Amino acid sequence: MTTIAVLGNGRVGGNLATALTRAGHQVTAVDRAPGAAADAARTAGIVINATPGAGSLERLTALREELRGKILVDVSNATLDGPDGLPADLLYPGSSLAEQLQEALPETHVVKTLNTMLFPVMTAPATLTQPPTAFLSGEDPQAKQTVHDLLTTLGWHKEWITDLGGIRTARATEAAILFVPHVIRSSGFTPFAISIAR
Repeated sequence: MTTIAVLGNGRVGGNLATALTRAGHQVTAVDRAPGAAADAARTAGIVINATPGAGSLERLTALREELRGKILVDVSNATLDGPDGLPADLLYPGSSLAEQLQEALPETHVVKTLNTMLFPVMTAPATLTQPPTAFLSGEDPQAKQTVHDLLTTLGWHKEWITDLGGIRTARATEAAILFVPHVIRSSGFTPFAISIAR
């Protein structure tokens, strides 16, 4: 059992918190209120950032002390939204939210994952017609292994998980968000994910 704090209790955070609790982990899910987030992060072994990406850097930098030595799993994408509310551009072109977080929180082990899919797939990957791929980006191998193991408790088969390397590789997976509005406009909100076919 792992003690996990999920920051953000919207569709993404709520879905993750429910599934992780069902998988046997001790989970605290909190909204964006600074006090609640600090308390949850202080007592957790793993913290999941499921807050809207555009404000994540500011919110998490404020928790520097609480996140010291912790694994921070970042599932958010930092985007500028278009008039229809769908992602229109990246907030950190030439970089990524994950890189910005790692630079701002040097004593925290940031691992980027689960950001290349619609949120229902995060906790039910086997419901798609073909296996999706979950990518891992991060500097610390042990932290990535911990997150890998956590994903398996959510139904991700180990062969569906690909370690891309250091945190800089997150700029590639975060850029995948630019596919999302076009796919949604074409096919609706039916759950989908990026998959590497071999």
